[in-house]
Amino acid sequence: MNTLSSTCLAVLLALAPAAFAAAPKKDPKPEQPKPVRVVMQTDKGEIELELNEARAPKTVKNFLAYVDAGLYDGGVFHRTVKLKPDNQPNNTVKIEVIQGGINPARESEQRPPIPLERTNETGIQHKDGTVSMARDTPDSAVSDFFICIGDQPALDHGGKRNPDGQGFGAFGKVVRGMDVVRSIQQAPASGQALTPPVKILRASRKP
Repeated sequence: MNTLSSTCLAVLLALAPAAFAAAPKKDPKPEQPKPVRVVMQTDKGEIELELNEARAPKTVKNFLAYVDAGLYDGGVFHRTVKLKPDNQPNNTVKIEVIQGGINPARESEQRPPIPLERTNETGIQHKDGTVSMARDTPDSAVSDFFICIGDQPALDHGGKRNPDGQGFGAFGKVVRGMDVVRSIQQAPASGQALTPPVKILRASRKP
């Protein structure tokens, strides 16, 4: 018994370092991209956007490519959609947004269309101040974008504004300048076309 006990004790002592060794360290999770801010200077004032690259990486990358190339400099907000007065009589599902785009003289420099990052995948819903990509069919967004005035759930995945029900690619929000956004929405228009368009003087990343 004494011999067996000594042997067991020796085995336990030999295994002890491995048994009680610290657990291997797990690789740290990759850092999520920090939100990027873009300031748009318009002839009605500044609008500051915060872009959510962590949730909508493809859409943000596309938008920033236009910003960095200076393609929104000289661009315009050209469309207003509103309820009072209602300028969307042919739509049963009503929304409120303004839509802008790049410098019309540089349309030949547009990038290829991007995949639609749906709201049910990104979790970015179309709330008051949300920035999203304009599109026709899914995966057709290029450079035009819009800003929501008020919550617009009809623009989320499953919403009824677009007949395909896929929604639009939201990718950020206004963090400063919603008064400017509302001013643009109420500017003179012929139907939904702003007359004249509101100029985007410059768009650049905020340091």
